[in-house]
Amino acid sequence: MTAPTKLDKHQRTREPLAFPMMLYAVLFVGLSLLYIAGLSVMTRGADFTAGAPYGLHNYERIISPLYLKSLLQSLRLAFYTALFCMLLGYPFAYFMAKASPKARTWIMMLLIVPFWTNALIRIYGWKILFSSSGPINQALLGVGLIQQPLRLLYTDFAVQVGMIYAMIPFMVLPVYSSVERMDWSTVEASRDLGATPLKAFLTVTLPMTLPGVLAGLVLTFIPSIGLFFLSDLLGGSNTMLWGNMVHNELLKSRDLPFAAALSVVLLGLTGLVILIYRRMGGRAESMVF
Repeated sequence: MTAPTKLDKHQRTREPLAFPMMLYAVLFVGLSLLYIAGLSVMTRGADFTAGAPYGLHNYERIISPLYLKSLLQSLRLAFYTALFCMLLGYPFAYFMAKASPKARTWIMMLLIVPFWTNALIRIYGWKILFSSSGPINQALLGVGLIQQPLRLLYTDFAVQVGMIYAMIPFMVLPVYSSVERMDWSTVEASRDLGATPLKAFLTVTLPMTLPGVLAGLVLTFIPSIGLFFLSDLLGGSNTMLWGNMVHNELLKSRDLPFAAALSVVLLGLTGLVILIYRRMGGRAESMVF
């Protein structure tokens, strides 16, 4: 029998310390999820309570065209949000990691400080920009490019821009972390062996930063499905995300069982995305290390 190593002793010491957090997760997360799942198979009563009869009727209602359209619209907008956050955020994170320490500090502050303000205030600023009398339309009218104001507000375009703006820091930060931890000697070695800058990026830099990219995609895709306040301000009634459906059923219709069923579907989608990320993320890390 071999003597216990320092790592074994560290793990045995750490496991009891993790018990309070595990207990907290079970009590305040696990039981809450079980309650929502149980509520989703109940029926709303005349006094807005939930009870018998029990069944899957709430889930059958979800497959109606109205809710399927909302789900597809949510997934489409979330997909494009994650995609454009990656296309815009990756170069930003790359050059931020390559900048001098002083410049890096200022860039990080410029990225994070605006998000210290309330999200509603920031999104309301976009509402002013996209309005018919806002700066964008006034500038286009002033230079004669358009004859009448463009309808920018209360469109999928406005919601998409707002989503990208709200989510892009969650792409920049994990990609920046991956780029900063890169072993740049491998990139220099590929260049010494005759690789062009583009080929060196595609074959060395991108695979090594792929874990950060995948983390950013998950962090931008999942929250985008439920940004109901953003679609309310910029999309109005024309854009109904899945989060809007949950919000309306919970606070307006007071149909708690159906709101719970909608939430369970969203949780299922979240779990599926995380499962895919864990599989792809494990492969990406094995490629790097």
